[in-house]
Amino acid sequence: MTSDELRAAFLRFFEDKGHKTIPSSSLIPHGDPTLLLTSAGMVQFKPYFTGEAVPPSPRLASCQKCFRTTDIEKVGDRTHLTFFEMLGNFSVGDYFKKEAIAWAWEFVVQRLKLAPERLWATIFLDDDQSFALWRSMGVPEDRILRFGEEDNFWGPVGSSGPCGPCSEIHYDFGEQFGCGRPSCRPNCDCGRFAEVWNLVFTQYYQDEQGKRTPLPKPNIDTGMGLERAAAVVQGKSSVYDTDLFAALLDGISGLAGKKYGSGDDADNAMRVVVEHGRALTFLIADGVVPGNEGRGYVLRRLLRRAALFGRRLGLDKPFLTEIAEIAVQQMGHVYPELRQRRELVRRVVQLEEQRFGETLSTGLGLLEGMMTEAAARKESVISGVEAFKLYDTYGFPVELTGEIAAERGFSVDSEGFKAEMEKQRQRARAVHRFDLKESARFGAGLDIRGTPFVGYHTLKHSSVILGLFLGDEAVGAISVGQEAGVVLESTPFYGEMGGQVGDTGEIRGPSGRFLVTNTIRVPPDSILHQGSVVEGSLAAGEEVEAVVDGERRLDIARNHTATHLLQFALRRVLGEHVQQRGSVVASDRLRFDFSHPGAVTERELQEVGRIVNDEIRRDLKVSSEEMPYRKAIEEGVIALFEEKYGETVRVLKVGEPAISAELCGGTHVASTGEIGLLYIVSESSIGAGLRRIEAVTGRGAEDVIERQVSSLKRIAQSVGGSVEDVEEKVSALVAELDRERKRAVALEKEVTRKMAESLHTQAEMVNGVKVLAARVPPSRLEVLREMGDLLRERLKSAVIVLGTVYEDKPLFLAAVTPDLVARGYNAGAIVKQVAKVAGGGGGGKPALAQAGGKYKDKLDEALGLVKTLI
Repeated sequence: MTSDELRAAFLRFFEDKGHKTIPSSSLIPHGDPTLLLTSAGMVQFKPYFTGEAVPPSPRLASCQKCFRTTDIEKVGDRTHLTFFEMLGNFSVGDYFKKEAIAWAWEFVVQRLKLAPERLWATIFLDDDQSFALWRSMGVPEDRILRFGEEDNFWGPVGSSGPCGPCSEIHYDFGEQFGCGRPSCRPNCDCGRFAEVWNLVFTQYYQDEQGKRTPLPKPNIDTGMGLERAAAVVQGKSSVYDTDLFAALLDGISGLAGKKYGSGDDADNAMRVVVEHGRALTFLIADGVVPGNEGRGYVLRRLLRRAALFGRRLGLDKPFLTEIAEIAVQQMGHVYPELRQRRELVRRVVQLEEQRFGETLSTGLGLLEGMMTEAAARKESVISGVEAFKLYDTYGFPVELTGEIAAERGFSVDSEGFKAEMEKQRQRARAVHRFDLKESARFGAGLDIRGTPFVGYHTLKHSSVILGLFLGDEAVGAISVGQEAGVVLESTPFYGEMGGQVGDTGEIRGPSGRFLVTNTIRVPPDSILHQGSVVEGSLAAGEEVEAVVDGERRLDIARNHTATHLLQFALRRVLGEHVQQRGSVVASDRLRFDFSHPGAVTERELQEVGRIVNDEIRRDLKVSSEEMPYRKAIEEGVIALFEEKYGETVRVLKVGEPAISAELCGGTHVASTGEIGLLYIVSESSIGAGLRRIEAVTGRGAEDVIERQVSSLKRIAQSVGGSVEDVEEKVSALVAELDRERKRAVALEKEVTRKMAESLHTQAEMVNGVKVLAARVPPSRLEVLREMGDLLRERLKSAVIVLGTVYEDKPLFLAAVTPDLVARGYNAGAIVKQVAKVAGGGGGGKPALAQAGGKYKDKLDEALGLVKTLI
């Protein structure tokens, strides 16, 4: 039975049992941005088990793409995988243990034709019901084993969720595959037994504190790893010997010129390459791009580990795109997203492998040197500083450094590495213009628990002064000329957060006026108004009127809503892998950082701008609502993976139905028409797999376009044309300049040739050596070199030193013919001494060297030294 047949048979079996087949969800978990990657079949069904959503059927089945990071370093042996397919059947409050066990036995014995005498069952310690059910299936009592929580209790996926005891089916390959110990049985790691199927009886909900409470209805969550099941059905002792890996191993064998099965080290390296190559293909197709954190870091680790093991197979040039292509060809009929995103996969792999390849050899050499030096000191630890250097400069994930070091008996100071990483983060935070640690001192000693923000619907608001600060000191009053900070009971001023800058405006009291030049947030959740008293004084406890600068706020709102439209357009044009990685929303511009493997083409950028401006012209309604975080995620609202959200969130939607829905606490326009226009100013790289777009909207866009049109008009006027034909005029002018430049170069060469003709007669014999030291008219260094070549050719055997003054500085060129180089004359040594006279220096090769100086009036004196030197 092939793996395709096995997959189809499983799903068909459970469809016949009344189950609805659900397609695999993405490896990027939908509905839970706190979960790194989809690691089990039940991840997409978690809301059904918790009662937060209604399932399409109480009986479900799936073949789910899964990825687990715990075994990355172990991949290379005959059993471990990072990516795998999980076959599963699920009951949401419908059937329970009796049906789950009976159907599992029916499938493995009747459909897969596994010999019952080779099957064992494991159960939780006190699960007598499961014991009785397995006995009723005909499993002998001595092949039903009881285990504790470590082996037979399935915890929640993530920090909380459904959980419960489990029962497993194990296949016995036979004593010849075992360790020979009398105690050898399922859960022995010798390789004799393979876990085929895990039946989880989810009876409890475990919260983040570890407390378990019974679920309203018990559920079933089972998982059968396709790769393991295929190995058992196909009679293979390793998942790598199944048809799932045959084409991949043939591919790497052909590339490396080595046959799989010929040696342990080579086989190990080939398994690493094909497993990681397959896994990274699925990750990229589901929208993961290489990065230094989260999922991106996992992908980068895989790709770079595969590249390293490829190097051990003798593959010095990039090869992983070919492995990825084999994975697409083999699995694309099951997972069409692989074919749909084939080009994206190729681009990401190619760029990342090429980038790592540029530093791999240097990094390996450096690590080798570190270990040699440590061994000389009789130490066996790579320091955190050294590991960080390899990570930061040469792109070595610390886990990869640790793996390579362990092969030589060394370890890595992980805590020291973490400390260096933290120092880097602190350096990055230090450049931020307002450090939150610094801002935390405001409010010290005051009972300020948070400042309600009322500025979504009003820009003018009556409030009360709760606190006044001069530097880090709380004061009772402030007066004209003093720079200070003000905390209000409630405020319409938006405090800088989420990339959006703080508001400006005025706070008006009964006796004074405070000009707000910036608004920030300070822990725990207070809003601090920074600025100065421009009139009279303000005192704590006074009633004031807070007035936000409305024009500036609207400019900021235009830019903020535009970033949401920009993300929508980028995802449509470039793909769903695009994710926001940062932003700045100011009054005069916006900046949007996002994940993407390569440069955005001019055509793609134009299409992005066109889509955004189309949506602006449609004047779509912009609305917001508060809802439970879980509900927002289930509805597909975009959230940042690294961000922590509360139970209730604000969702910003553009359009009805929404074309964009994101978690966002910022301020926005009421409809997209208020943006007016978005104009993309630039697109650039800000790191591996990260791009940045800078743009302007509204008044800012008008200003930029007006300046550019004015420049165009001035250029048109300068070249004697109109705006309409300026491109043609400039192109003609450039072509004419190019022709004149070529003509000038030709004339310069002719002059050089004639000058060389006249100079060669000035050569003198010094100690049996022909010497030419001459001053020539102002010339570029390239002209001097050409003149030197002509003179060497004409004089046949000579030492030549030429000097000139170019751009008010002396330049020197020395040339020595091969026969005199052989006799010990060195152009580099000669020109260095000559240039020293003119206050300069230089050098080069024995046959040709150049130098510069400071004092042009010393040129002749310097040339006069040549004869003496010879």
